[in-house]
Amino acid sequence: MPAQISHAMLPLATHDEGARQKFVTAMREQLTLKMLPDTRALYEGIVKPKFAREHGRAPQDRAEVRRAMGREPPHQLWSSALRTTQEMLWDSVGETVARELPSLVERAKATLPRSGGSLRLDPTLEIPRYLLAQDNHVMPGNYFTDIRDDGDVYAGAMYDRGVFIFLKGDKGGLSDGFGVLVCRFITERFPEFSPKRILDLGCTVGNSTLPYVDQFPGAEVHAIDVGAPCLRYAHARAEALGKRVHFSQQNAESTDFPDGFFDLIVSHLVLHETSNKAVPRIMRECHRLLGHGGLTLHAETPPYAGVDPFDQYLCDWDTHYNLEPFIGRLHELDQRRMMIDAGFKAADCVAETIPTYRPTADVASETVRRSLDKYGSKRTIWGAFKR
Repeated sequence: MPAQISHAMLPLATHDEGARQKFVTAMREQLTLKMLPDTRALYEGIVKPKFAREHGRAPQDRAEVRRAMGREPPHQLWSSALRTTQEMLWDSVGETVARELPSLVERAKATLPRSGGSLRLDPTLEIPRYLLAQDNHVMPGNYFTDIRDDGDVYAGAMYDRGVFIFLKGDKGGLSDGFGVLVCRFITERFPEFSPKRILDLGCTVGNSTLPYVDQFPGAEVHAIDVGAPCLRYAHARAEALGKRVHFSQQNAESTDFPDGFFDLIVSHLVLHETSNKAVPRIMRECHRLLGHGGLTLHAETPPYAGVDPFDQYLCDWDTHYNLEPFIGRLHELDQRRMMIDAGFKAADCVAETIPTYRPTADVASETVRRSLDKYGSKRTIWGAFKR
């Protein structure tokens, strides 16, 4: 795994803490990459034929695959181990962040706005019920819980280090690969597009926000999230990295920005953490906030239409076992229809599934490479222009 790029806000692990985190990374790699071919072989060689003998047909959807796979001890072991490593991830990172927290809070307070960014918090903001219902990704306290009353940054520090381990460093030293992916998509597909104001929805710690500062240096970049501890950390992190971003605590379903304020609105694997009612509201808000000629783009894992039921099940694993209950439903929604219902014209809708951005090429073997190509190499970018 490549090294995470250091900055003034990154929690620094001791030797033993770092060893635990490296173990979790290696365990996740073993389970999510090297054992996936075995999981597929179990399905094709044992589970699918057994199901066909019992029902006279192959499994027709991901729910049938999940129930059938769930009866097999090897798969039970794999699934249980994967969930356990997710819990181990946060335990290993939490040890570092808890020890470093007093220093991190002081570092955040001492951050000078040398890049001209800003931070605006709203202590009266109501956290959406779909976030209150569970700790997304099994991260203790989710993105919004303050554990101190003096400028807490615990959730932000947990996320910054935790997501790097979760992604196995696969999205770069700053975990900014999803932002880089969308930036490249824009410059390749719409080379004349040059936004002056940009908004990132659900920015967390701004890891996907910062590529827009570099890609569009003349633009004013804004980023919103509901979590105050993540935003405090995001602001200090951006300033430490010399990136000018205006962060504010807001719900993407209803913001306080004026009509037509932005030229580009983006999100990066955020919508699957909302709800069936929230997504249409967010799309309508995007339509309101965009000026004429503006563009909104949202990066997510590909929709389920036309995807093999087993591959649907693998993507849907997080729905049932990783506290991300909306993933399955989002992948069933008609993205183009959502944009039209939000006010965009059908002819202006954008949707394309493309290879994901992977800055490292050190894939260990052909088996792992094929596994990556099958299960983790695609992202769908969808949205619309406002004419």
